[in-house]
This record gives sequence, C-alpha cells and structure tokens, in this order.
Amino acid sequence: MPPETPANVTLVQHPLVRHKLSLMRDATCPTNSFRHLLREITLFLGYEAMRDLPLEDRPVATPMETAQMPVLTGKKLCFVSILRAGDGLMGAMLELVPSARVGHVGLVRDDTTLQPTEYLFKVPKDLEQRRVYVLDPMLATGNSAALAITRLKEAGAKDLRFVCLLAAPQGVETLGRAHPDVEIVTAALDRDLDERGYILPGLGDAGDRLYGTK
Repeated sequence: MPPETPANVTLVQHPLVRHKLSLMRDATCPTNSFRHLLREITLFLGYEAMRDLPLEDRPVATPMETAQMPVLTGKKLCFVSILRAGDGLMGAMLELVPSARVGHVGLVRDDTTLQPTEYLFKVPKDLEQRRVYVLDPMLATGNSAALAITRLKEAGAKDLRFVCLLAAPQGVETLGRAHPDVEIVTAALDRDLDERGYILPGLGDAGDRLYGTK
C-alpha cells in the first residue's frame, strides 16, 4: 500500500479482498478460479462503491408487525462495461442490483501509442437520470477509462463512479486530471507500468486470463 491514498481513490483493503487478489495474481491460477475470484472481489467492490446510495423509510409488514424500514431511493443505477474485460465485473454487480440498466463501451488500445479507439458505444438513453458505475478490471494508463467517461458524459451522465480491480499511479493521475469528479474504487494501488502499459506487479492481461485467450 502506498504511503498516501490519492483523494479520488477509495481503496478496499478487507483481508479477504487482499487474499483473493493475491490468488488471482498467481500466474498459475486457472481460468475458472480467476473468474470465480474476480466475481467474489467485485461483490466487495460493489458494496463499497454503492455505500452512499440514499435510503428512505417505508412501512414493511414483518411477521410480527408493520414498521418503518430503510429501502433504496433516489436515482436508478446503470453499470457500464468497458469491453471486453469489464464484463468480468458485470455479473457480480448485477447480483447486487438486478434492476440496474447495462451499457457497453468498446475500446481497443493501440500497442504502440497506448491510446484507445472506440468501436462500440451502446448505453441507456436516460443516463442523466441514473448513477453510472463504469467497470474495468485494470486502470493502467487511464486513457481508456478517461475516454469512456468522456463519452458517457457526452451522452448525459452526470453522476459517475469507476470500479476496477487494480490501479496504477499513472492511471489514477490521468483519470483524476480528466475527470476530477469521478471516484475510483479499487482493490489495490500497484507500483508502476512497464513499457507496454501493463501494471506492475499486476496480474497480466485481465481479459486474456478471464477468457483463456492466451
């Protein structure tokens, strides 16, 4: 853990999260275990990312009596996956809030420039009325996250959070500079990026490990 967590970052440091993330980092972790562990950690991240959802009291009839009980109120939610690896977080987030709408932003990164190019943008039309959670396992250079959030804001989104498994200092800085209003919720702040833009110590390519494509 770095000596100081940046102001735009919420670091989820639960012992189970740290343990399960270490298992995921292991290069010998098989694909099925990687998927299962990602789902488990995402549940923790989702709870933390949604910790400030507003509540209101409504009457609930228990088997004993009717009492005022807290239920969710306020804006509806939308989960947006940055393809393809973001889909690895989507299932667990929908377990937490099955009624949330779903969007997808397809981005491919140039291996030389490390800049993303958009190939798909499909989101609900009422983003301005929803709280939007952008999902991607890795916040590396931050270029893809910044572009995705820019496009979502252009589509009307005003209330956004970014949820990721790992973040590098460069990605945190890039996203914070482009979108200082967006909170980053992550399980770890890693040390650095290598020359290819991969997080160190990281866990490799999250999409390849998630889908077994390498």
